[in-house]
Amino acid sequence: MRLDKHLHQCLGISRSQASQLLKAGRISVNSLIIKSGAQHVTEQDSVLLDDKPLDTPGEKLYYFMLHKPQGYVCANGDASHPGITRLFDLPCASELHAAGRLDADTTGLVLVTNDGQWSHRVTSPRKQCDKTYRVWLAEPISPETEEIFAKGILLRSETQVTRPAQLETITPQEVLLTIHEGKYHQVKRMFAAVGNHVERLHRERIGELVLDADLPEGSYRELTPEEISLF
Repeated sequence: MRLDKHLHQCLGISRSQASQLLKAGRISVNSLIIKSGAQHVTEQDSVLLDDKPLDTPGEKLYYFMLHKPQGYVCANGDASHPGITRLFDLPCASELHAAGRLDADTTGLVLVTNDGQWSHRVTSPRKQCDKTYRVWLAEPISPETEEIFAKGILLRSETQVTRPAQLETITPQEVLLTIHEGKYHQVKRMFAAVGNHVERLHRERIGELVLDADLPEGSYRELTPEEISLF
């Protein structure tokens, strides 16, 4: 394990904070001062902070709320877009994954964790975890769209109609849409099926968890125990 990751797990500090401890010469491994976070350590190594041993932690589980900006993908990244874990200044970043995905051009709430069972509870179709999106449209919404979405609509290349969805009109070209499933590009395809085009898409809510209004794009925070237990 990298030394900076080990410091993060033992002390609960960020990568930059671990780097500061290392640069200050406060960390020793087997009686040698180490200043590089890339140093590899094992359970057999003696790692000290100010000559005091660190407690060896068990596997720690992480749960975050991320305000995803445009241009990032919820997978590992590709030639055109970086992955969302790039936004996390934490040694554990490589262990994290998104519990459900957003397209590269979609912003808003993403839940990020290293707990596979919890992630499955968030995304399992059997849970029918509803999600609310704020949608900006190219054309004014037609009067009958609310009723069409409430009844379910057959999307291209699908054999079953969507589950009933709730549409709330904010302005003729800005709406809130709540869906109860997660088909591929579902929101965009639903509006395309009624002759409209999604110009911008932002996820505001997953289940009972709402994106913090004061959390800037590209920022994240840890979930509280109460929030974790919602799923």
